Amino acid sequence: MSIWIIFIIGVSLSMDAFSLSLAYGTLDLKEKDMDILSIIVGIYHFVMPLLGGFIGAIILKWFPINPDIIVFVVLSFIGLQMIIESRKEQDDIKKLTIIEMLCFGLAVSIDSFSVGIGLNMMTSYYFICAVLFAFTSFAFTFLGLHLGKKVHQKLGKISIVIGGTVLVLLGFLYLF
Repeated sequence: MSIWIIFIIGVSLSMDAFSLSLAYGTLDLKEKDMDILSIIVGIYHFVMPLLGGFIGAIILKWFPINPDIIVFVVLSFIGLQMIIESRKEQDDIKKLTIIEMLCFGLAVSIDSFSVGIGLNMMTSYYFICAVLFAFTSFAFTFLGLHLGKKVHQKLGKISIVIGGTVLVLLGFLYLF
């Protein structure tokens, strides 16, 4: 498998991180939180395909849970929380908890786990794949968060409601 194909897979895995980061960026997050969240997403996209490649087949054999259900629950929870937060009077910049960041990272990297299972059949260069996936997802998350913040600065609180609604809808789309 060529490096370009691995890169294209990495970019495609990063698209959900980008779109969700756009929505999450509307929370007017602190710069430090956006940086940390981008790094967490990159780390997840590094670890998840490796886990998928090494133990994913075994886990799915013993626990046949549809990962889309997990993504639905996490995205819906985050989206509803955003919509509720938009109703509160708040002028300061939102501070994310580490749990919120880890849940976000997990939600956008579940697909990397399943791709990792398939990597067994496509290549033996797992580490290179994981590094490229991490790089692309970090970059797309970083970009999405910053663009979302710009949207929030232009549209205000309505952008948070729109972002939360998008997350809930994307959660439902994972079920179908």
